[in-house]
Amino acid sequence: MSEAFDVAVIGAGPAGYHAAIRAAQLGLKTVCIDRWVDKNGAAALGGTCLNVGCIPSKALLDASHKFRQALSEFNELGIKTGKVSLDLDQMQAHKGKVVQSLTQGVAGLLKSNGVDVRLGRARLEVDNKISVIDHTGNEVSLSSKAIILAPGSKPIDIAACPMDGEQIVDSTGALEFNEVPKTLGVIGAGVIGLELGSVWARLGSEVVLLEALPEFLPAADRQLAKAALKQFERQGLEIRLGAKVINSVPKKGRVEVEYQDNDGKHKVSFDRVIVAVGRVPDIDGLCGDGVALALDQRGAIAVDDQCQTSLPNVFAVGDAVRGPMLAHKGMEEGIMVAERLVGSKPQVNYDTVPSVIYTHPEIAWVGESEQHLTSQEIPIKVGMFPLAASGRAMASNETEGLIKVVAHAETDRILGVHVMAAHGSELIAEAVIAMEFGASAEDLGLTMFAHPTLSEGLHEAALAVSGHAIHIANRKRR
Repeated sequence: MSEAFDVAVIGAGPAGYHAAIRAAQLGLKTVCIDRWVDKNGAAALGGTCLNVGCIPSKALLDASHKFRQALSEFNELGIKTGKVSLDLDQMQAHKGKVVQSLTQGVAGLLKSNGVDVRLGRARLEVDNKISVIDHTGNEVSLSSKAIILAPGSKPIDIAACPMDGEQIVDSTGALEFNEVPKTLGVIGAGVIGLELGSVWARLGSEVVLLEALPEFLPAADRQLAKAALKQFERQGLEIRLGAKVINSVPKKGRVEVEYQDNDGKHKVSFDRVIVAVGRVPDIDGLCGDGVALALDQRGAIAVDDQCQTSLPNVFAVGDAVRGPMLAHKGMEEGIMVAERLVGSKPQVNYDTVPSVIYTHPEIAWVGESEQHLTSQEIPIKVGMFPLAASGRAMASNETEGLIKVVAHAETDRILGVHVMAAHGSELIAEAVIAMEFGASAEDLGLTMFAHPTLSEGLHEAALAVSGHAIHIANRKRR
């Protein structure tokens, strides 16, 4: 006899636990099933993001940035630190403490909202049944009126550089190094590769990123990407574009990587290699016999705009479905599905999903890029403000970067905002709010911003759209 629920959520990552909590808040009897456990076998709720992704990487990014500042920037500000040294064990311990605190926090939130949490590997069966095999091998059967699939994603492995968990690792392994490699190769110069490469470069590694694509950060605004590439190279990251890895051979404690570019084949040797070429939906073993869950062309679970799958009363959210693999996008999808189950009609606005690369400076954007809008022959006008002209940025010694606003040339509606700045992840939220409410560049220009703040840069960029910026020379409009 199966235990019955109103809602069953498979996966307790950001998308899953948001869906479960909101469903329980709405009065639905909810169960959330998750397979993550820590080194001691205890529940480690929060999925990839909290355990081996967003949170631990940010802990290391922040700590490594402070280390780099102490080494090379504090003297300029009149701060004498003496000899600065690295205690990597303590840095890793801090990261672990943060992760443990947050995973325990998720467990507490689920409990306080009345969500029944089960540990084990869940498998979707026919007729809205779910089998759960716990970590001791015991199997139980559950049934639910509605099922929300939130299995998350996993790193992509490549045949040319198979991971061994020691010298060649994925993003998870790259967060666990117990010593700083003298030389580090990173395959992939996307979000994950840049963030992890930045961490270890700041701590002393000689880092080379091999990117197969000929263009750096193709999803980002071209002006922003060009400026970011120069900044990363100044920081010591060597980024080789159009470099496709074709083979790798571990040799005497090192890894010899062979890649090909327009100039032919090349070999380079590293102490360690990080494979960071992206992620894929983690759906292996998700469905039992007879469950015909449709997938899209990319191998993700096929869903409509309301995250409904091909199966009745079965929904899917987060990294396992179409769109960017971003925790905040999955969170909103989870909440949307939960609310639609009780008759509400919310809808995620996929046009205002912000993207962030947590390097230093941070790179963030929302909406469309100038090059995309131009290719679509949409009339636009652009305002740009360099942080070198910001009083707050100068006072904080954080002048690298720019803020760019792209608006429709006829309606003035904001179509995209692009930021490269310290705390760019915080600045982009203002742009998301503006775009969510259909704001024009003039609306932002008429808004009062506190002085002195980095946010004033967004204000100035909005004013610059119509040639009215105060703190820069405005470009003449044709």
